[in-house]
This record gives sequence, C-alpha cells and structure tokens, in this order.
Amino acid sequence: MGALPTVVGMREYDERPDGRDPWDEEPAELIAPEDFLGPNGIPLDARRMGFDRNTEEGAMIALAGSLDPRKLSHRVVAWVLLVAFAVPLLLGVTRSLS
Repeated sequence: MGALPTVVGMREYDERPDGRDPWDEEPAELIAPEDFLGPNGIPLDARRMGFDRNTEEGAMIALAGSLDPRKLSHRVVAWVLLVAFAVPLLLGVTRSLS
C-alpha cells in the first residue's frame, strides 16, 4: 500500500540520527495568563477589599483608574461619568427634600 513509504519517510525526516530531539535542549518558556492582561487600574486598597475587573464595582473602579488625565478623550469620559452618577443623586436628594 502507498501510505507505508510516506510514513517511513516522515519518520526519517523528523528524527535525528543520534535520536535526540532538538526541542529538548531549550528550556520551557513559561507564560502566565497575567502576561496577556493590560495594566491593572484598580488601586491596591480596592484589591484588598476584593474588587477586581470581574465584579461590577471593580469594573467601574478599573475603568476610572485606567483613565489618563493627559488625554482629552479620557477627561471627557471622566466628566460624562461624573455627570451620569451625580445627576440621579442630586435629583433624588431634591425630590426627598421637597
């Protein structure tokens, strides 16, 4: 059958004559999953309280912590977030006082 010479030919190509594998000489490169994540915008005290990017509050803290005040677009986002949280609070306070 025709498949046998192909398998034998591949075995001869893959194996070295001395029987060593060229990949055994190099040390294993260990990559942690954290190496693929971006910088963490959550402050240390918030991390101690148990907040991370996977909780709702931690995601908001991470978003706010990752804003760069030197960039105009980040300052605009910060102001929009401030308005989005302050307006309902002020409306609720004025409603309860009247």
